[in-house]
Amino acid sequence: MAQAKKVGMYLLLIFVVYTIITSPQRAAELVQSGFVGISDAAKAVGEFMTGLVN
Repeated sequence: MAQAKKVGMYLLLIFVVYTIITSPQRAAELVQSGFVGISDAAKAVGEFMTGLVN
């Protein structure tokens, strides 16, 4: 099982490098989209916690 996980990680790394090399604009958009999603999730958790306190 550990061997399959290692192979999967290598394949993912190769895919990410390939995507960055062939389409840097699209890769930047995907990274920005990911950070926006994380920011929105953190904001929602903060609002939830504020609602619990109030």
